[in-house]
Amino acid sequence: MTFSIVAKCARSGQFGVAISSSSLCVAARCAFVRAQVGAVASQNITDPRLGTLALDLMAGGKSASQARDEIIRTAANIDYRQLLIIDRLGQVAQFSGSETLGINHLAQSDHAIAAGNLLKSTKVPEAMIDGFLETGSEHLGTRLIAALNAGLKAGGEAGPLSSAGMLIADTQDWPLADLRVDQSDDPIGDLSALWLDWEPEMEAYVTRAIAPDQAPSYGVPGDE
Repeated sequence: MTFSIVAKCARSGQFGVAISSSSLCVAARCAFVRAQVGAVASQNITDPRLGTLALDLMAGGKSASQARDEIIRTAANIDYRQLLIIDRLGQVAQFSGSETLGINHLAQSDHAIAAGNLLKSTKVPEAMIDGFLETGSEHLGTRLIAALNAGLKAGGEAGPLSSAGMLIADTQDWPLADLRVDQSDDPIGDLSALWLDWEPEMEAYVTRAIAPDQAPSYGVPGDE
């Protein structure tokens, strides 16, 4: 049903999630990031509340593994959930309940963890981590897109994909990137193209929020 990666950029401190699924609008309910705190993917039979809860626990000082353990201890229906968590130090934790669907697997490295369910192959998460590591000099967004494409090339989900998304937190309270393809025959391809359009412009939108007098022109008709 879903494959995803959560990661931290060791250089910039940015956190990100990239995800794709046969379900519609997957990023709207499965991807969570918070600046200076961490990132979470809450998937399988999804409970979006767990993403917010994990971030709240880490904001309160818990590590990724401590947040995971607290959720396992207290959350209802936990056997149906799959969680990927990364904390402010880049430490990762995961959980796949006994009711996780189909072929499910995970792989991890420093500052990243990938996992999925209803996969076509157990090789998908490893391929995602390889794609992430092979683009280590690039922006976090580029690396997350590379991971999704690598996962797709390795087989992706067992069924056809419908949606994909990427969420990145930098230093502000709002996401630096919140890109979603909610329904498409080629969601990862469309997301990749959207990222290429967004990357050159995203910092300008931050400037427009915090220092509009220093912002570049909008580049639209009527903008002097």
